Amino acid sequence: MSSSSHESEEGLTFSPAFDAAGLVTCVATDAATGDVLMVAHMNDEALRKTIATGEAWYYSRSRNKLWRKGESSGHVQRVLEMRMDCDQDAVWIRVEQAGGGACHTGRRSCFYRAVTGEGGAVKLAFVDAERVFDPAKVYR
Repeated sequence: MSSSSHESEEGLTFSPAFDAAGLVTCVATDAATGDVLMVAHMNDEALRKTIATGEAWYYSRSRNKLWRKGESSGHVQRVLEMRMDCDQDAVWIRVEQAGGGACHTGRRSCFYRAVTGEGGAVKLAFVDAERVFDPAKVYR
């Protein structure tokens, strides 16, 4: 193990390992239930704003811009804890999710479909897919 990987894995220096696009993956879970709510990306600015404000900030690859979770929906994520993985290229945040839903489709979680392999065909099946808000009313 090189000294730099040893420091990254065992040390206490905060040193995010951003990918070639300047991003780290972030997994957001519900602090009360442990359920995975969403996976998104953070650049350096989003990571620092999340730490400074206590609210989740992300970087949208599709829109090529920084955004605060809930800025248009009001469904803010208040960060209760942030952890880095062993090589500091992924972030886990435990959040309190305002408004009941984290997904832009109106669902509590972005993970509302299960992968099934019934009959040899790989398909998706809805699970926990009830909408908790109407996205047409929230995102005008």
